[in-house]
Amino acid sequence: MIKQNSKTSFSLRKLTIIGVLGAISAILGMTPIGFIPVGPTNATIMHIPVIIGAILEGPVVGAMVGVIFGIFSIIRSITAPTVISPVFYNPLVSILPRVLIGITSYYTFITLKKAGKRLSTIVVTLVWSGVIVYLIRNFVIQLNSYNTNEIGLWQLVFSGLLIIITLLIGYFSYKKFKEQSIEVVLSAVVGTLTNTVGVLGMIYLLYGKWFVEKTGGNPEMVGKTILGVAIANGIPEAIVGMLIVTSVVIGIKRTDKR
Repeated sequence: MIKQNSKTSFSLRKLTIIGVLGAISAILGMTPIGFIPVGPTNATIMHIPVIIGAILEGPVVGAMVGVIFGIFSIIRSITAPTVISPVFYNPLVSILPRVLIGITSYYTFITLKKAGKRLSTIVVTLVWSGVIVYLIRNFVIQLNSYNTNEIGLWQLVFSGLLIIITLLIGYFSYKKFKEQSIEVVLSAVVGTLTNTVGVLGMIYLLYGKWFVEKTGGNPEMVGKTILGVAIANGIPEAIVGMLIVTSVVIGIKRTDKR
């Protein structure tokens, strides 16, 4: 009887977390809150609840939150349509990649925990270094644009603050939570790239030429155009994902230990 109650409680916990994170993902997807300006592009954070659910509760929870995320992508494409909305009516574009986010995030987390601290530290150092270089390069570009009055002061300030926040979170997360933050950071990166590559990859396979034409690109350069979109969106989203997921997951794990 005790085991049965324990199992029921465990299942209820998972269902509750799926509901809460799914609701957060839906709110992010249906409102402007789900988009953060990072340099010249907007980074979506709608996939972040999926990654958090996978790291904290496993691949099943992550996958289920991903399903909810995908369903609301379809709903948003119907209720707030754009020229490219029809591609998201297809579950292979809107749902499948979002389910995979939870799976890849979780197994990245587990694999790195087993790989050992030294290898994980090297990998995460390279990732963080790449992020800082990207942000500094973007800041320099924006500084030049500000000098020629092409962008506003708030955009320049935001880019500068993002560099500072990235450095601080990277330092404190490693300093205080060495053995946990490394796996979390890289899981966030992998989960984010799964979303970007998965969605754009399916669009390339199923709607490539049509998608490029609708976005005003050259239909003879489908691969290069979609790759450009992936880089422009994927890097900022990975940066924002690393910052938010690391902060939330480590904060929750620290609270659980008390």
